[in-house]
Amino acid sequence: MKANAIRTSVDLPQDLHRRLHEAAARKGCSARKLILVGIERAVEETKAARPRRRLNLDTPLIRPAGRRIDITNEKAYELIELP
Repeated sequence: MKANAIRTSVDLPQDLHRRLHEAAARKGCSARKLILVGIERAVEETKAARPRRRLNLDTPLIRPAGRRIDITNEKAYELIELP
């Protein structure tokens, strides 16, 4: 065991223990290696599944104080004289 590793124990049901060793034999690795891969995968999935807070720009951040003006870019260009 590596110096920076921590030993832990987990109680497994007999059927799961048997299936674990069968799966490890099919993959050609140890049960320990299979357990470590499964734990790493589970930890990475929870890290990736954590939602990031994003700014929602669908609704205005500040409510408009006056009346709304319905104008398109084309109408704006018609009203403003550009050189």
